[in-house]
Amino acid sequence: MQTASRWVPVPWSDLPGLETDALNEAWPAWLQSCTRPSKAWTTLCPQVRQLANATATEQRRWIRQNLQAYRVESHTQQRDGLLTAYYEPLLNATRQASSGFNVPLYAPPTDLNRRKPWYTRQEMETQPQARAALRGKELVYLADPVDAMVLHIQGSGLVTVREPNGSQRMVRLAFAGTNEQPYKSIGRWLLDQNLIRDASWPGIKAWIDRNPSRVNELLWQNPRVVFFKEEALPAGTVPPGPKGAQGVPLTAERSIAVDRNSIPYGTPVWLNSSGPLSKLDRLVLAQDTGTAIVGAVRADYYAGSGQAAGEFAGRMKQTLQLWVLWPR
Repeated sequence: MQTASRWVPVPWSDLPGLETDALNEAWPAWLQSCTRPSKAWTTLCPQVRQLANATATEQRRWIRQNLQAYRVESHTQQRDGLLTAYYEPLLNATRQASSGFNVPLYAPPTDLNRRKPWYTRQEMETQPQARAALRGKELVYLADPVDAMVLHIQGSGLVTVREPNGSQRMVRLAFAGTNEQPYKSIGRWLLDQNLIRDASWPGIKAWIDRNPSRVNELLWQNPRVVFFKEEALPAGTVPPGPKGAQGVPLTAERSIAVDRNSIPYGTPVWLNSSGPLSKLDRLVLAQDTGTAIVGAVRADYYAGSGQAAGEFAGRMKQTLQLWVLWPR
């Protein structure tokens, strides 16, 4: 079942905050996972659906009766891990390049699967053959190269696009592949160069504001680039979250990315994390993964979309404990 962690059965009293969490806020995420249940959950998912409108007390009672809690730890019995967070940027873009919007986001080039790894970020912006391969693959244009980098790191985003006729509509740019170059943290590079002490996104942007001539030098430190596909959104409604690796939409503050070798997709997980930014004791669902999310007790918390979520995600880095809830 899992190779990156060991699961140790524990009593329900070990789970901090179990009696006070608003479980109904996690249930929509659980219902999403039950649209693509693994074999272990096919029997219980119909009951999960029946409890969608139940009280938190009824949901808690059902969890205790039907599931077993297991503490997640490494094979060396390490219980403490790391929690970070991610979000979906909310940006403005144009369909055509202009003086104010000239940073392109691309669909996958046609030779992406024939050339591995594909060109680096720097080569894409400087080499004629790379630029030729990208011609016609521009989806939209952003105003800020740093916003483009954020979108590459987060993997998807909500974008309000101004069309050539002046109309505007919101679309989702969803993950469609990468150039298969290694991810390198630009915050880490700035720290290693002793250029900043705060490697959060606000800290990085503050450095860029002071050093506009070095933007390319900074961004080229990360050779990895994400390619996107455009997804239409229903007009006049709050858009659902982006799809995670499980293939279901993520739920703000109730979905996490995990190492799938530690915790299978679709698993309900009890999360405990305390730090200077936030105290979290809550039920979440393992619905996504990420290249940096590796190890037994490691999670990336989906904070939602927009600026406030971005501020939260940019500063979240604190200790973590996890418990999986598994059918008896």
